[in-house]
Amino acid sequence: MTHSSQTRSQSAAARETAALTAAASQWAAHDPDPATAAQLQTLAGRAGSSPDAFAELEDSFDGNLQFGTAGLRAAMAPGPNRMNRTVVRRAAAGVAAHLLDLARNGSSRETPDTFPSPLPGSDNPGQDPPGPDRPAPEQSEQPAYTPRAVVGYDARHNSAAFAAETAAIFTAAGIETFLLPAALPTPVLAFAVRHLNCEAGVMVTASHNPPADNGYKVYLGGRAVAPEARGVQIVAPHDAGIAAHIATFSTTAEAGDTSSIPLAKSGWTVLGDDLAAGYVAAVTALADPAKFPSRDLRIVHTSMHGVGHGTALDVLTKAGFTDIHAVPEQSAPDPDFPTVSFPNPEESGALDLAFALAHKVGADVVLANDPDADRAAVGAPDPATGQWRKFHGDEVGALLGSHLASRGGRAQTGTTPDAAQVPVFANSIVSSRLLGRIAAAAGYPHVQTLTGFKWISRVPHLTFGYEEALGYCVAPELVRDKDGISAGLLIAEMAAALKAEGRTLFDVLDDLALEHGLHASDQISIRVEDLGEITSMMAHLRAEPPEAFDGSPVEVFTDLSEGTPELPATDGVLYLTENGSRVIVRPSGTEPKLKCYLEVIVPAAGRAQLAAAREEAARALAAVAADVTAALAR
Repeated sequence: MTHSSQTRSQSAAARETAALTAAASQWAAHDPDPATAAQLQTLAGRAGSSPDAFAELEDSFDGNLQFGTAGLRAAMAPGPNRMNRTVVRRAAAGVAAHLLDLARNGSSRETPDTFPSPLPGSDNPGQDPPGPDRPAPEQSEQPAYTPRAVVGYDARHNSAAFAAETAAIFTAAGIETFLLPAALPTPVLAFAVRHLNCEAGVMVTASHNPPADNGYKVYLGGRAVAPEARGVQIVAPHDAGIAAHIATFSTTAEAGDTSSIPLAKSGWTVLGDDLAAGYVAAVTALADPAKFPSRDLRIVHTSMHGVGHGTALDVLTKAGFTDIHAVPEQSAPDPDFPTVSFPNPEESGALDLAFALAHKVGADVVLANDPDADRAAVGAPDPATGQWRKFHGDEVGALLGSHLASRGGRAQTGTTPDAAQVPVFANSIVSSRLLGRIAAAAGYPHVQTLTGFKWISRVPHLTFGYEEALGYCVAPELVRDKDGISAGLLIAEMAAALKAEGRTLFDVLDDLALEHGLHASDQISIRVEDLGEITSMMAHLRAEPPEAFDGSPVEVFTDLSEGTPELPATDGVLYLTENGSRVIVRPSGTEPKLKCYLEVIVPAAGRAQLAAAREEAARALAAVAADVTAALAR
């Protein structure tokens, strides 16, 4: 490099550093949080001499944190690309503006890509989404209204502050606003949206993300959306509408300026304990002691340092389960999650303390919730090995589907507004096909949806829905989202009834394997540093689809980005082989990962053949996984 070019390079770097530090100084001057303001000033002061500080500052100011159907989720730190009070103020103002738009328009605006009412006996009763040849249905006009919103929060760092400022911004915007009285589970907030007939709900949570993260999840309800979407997380076009408003509030002369966003000093309603008590009473009533009277079950429960402990134990106790042992190290909320490397019950080792306690007290079952209690994990001692084992999410989905089928297809038999409707089961396309076979055997329609409860919960007349990532919706009339507490209650009811018969949850899985074939599933996740790698891998899988998995030819290749008669378009590919093995590959919606979902089906002629069938399923899954890995490496 010549001296002149080196000088120009140094000058460019100096200009870049100066621009970054100027933006950081402006942001810090407007920052309502003294802690993040001081953190930003420190970074700005070190940026010229420390490459690490410069890189952190550069990433923090690399555009605005993007709002999508998952809302917001990121590490808590200063700057527009992080979670902090400034970013949350802008998000709250954007949500408020969108709600007021919907109210002024006086019509229910829901995405056209919802699922039609399923017909009995159909597995995927979808239809093409609106387009040039099929316009969206006309919207029913109604008078303008004053929207209502409810705000909840978990026990993570800054969650309470983010929620309080959201309530203040909503109130200042003219929205009738309710604030949950304490850090409570996400299902309580989802329940409140429907229970209070609100047009929106906001939950401040990062669910099972690492301790440094926080997030902002948005639900719509009431008069803002169609009936099947009331109390469900947002989908398009609402995400784009909110994002556009957020962009308006973020475009300011000085970085970090939120002076145009008014905050009310009072005027919102802090709900009493009766809201959470109403949730507990409603969920407790899902138990059916007349049909399943046994309560002889020793349970170990962990809330994973989250907010589910009190609510989950209250539900189980009121339903008659009194032999409960909570993992003491994990029962109190702690935003630092000190006993787990990753606060997600899916992760290896996350249930080690729960299994140790279960072994010590001689428990029958372990129930675990993630930190915001919208997911549930289940473990039990495996009769084949004598060791405690965590059930795969698809196994729990099959168990709940089987149990609900034995109850007539719904948790609230005979009490729901549409009790005359045939029960409808649904799960995401990446979850096991076993639920569809359970539904068919019971005479129920079954619907496959895109990944995520924002889709599962929209299925009309839904009575049970799940996805393999430990999410289960057993009572859509109460919580039209995943709910780890109500799912845990029904698993306890099922396990107690089986124990009274001298059987276990494993026996039910054996029964299902004999009736429908042994469905075995697994997942491969490939984390990347550069998102461009995901784009390249997906392009390769489309351009050169693998010809076979585990020696079985690929019979069906579906590019999910083109949509299907049953599903709206999504970034993913699906392969179905001659012997029924299925592979789905898609980018993660929340992390820089490529996710591969594998499922094989192995027939079993009788109980004596089950062990051999499991060995064959394990071999087949490993072979398919190896072929998928090889295809991605090319």
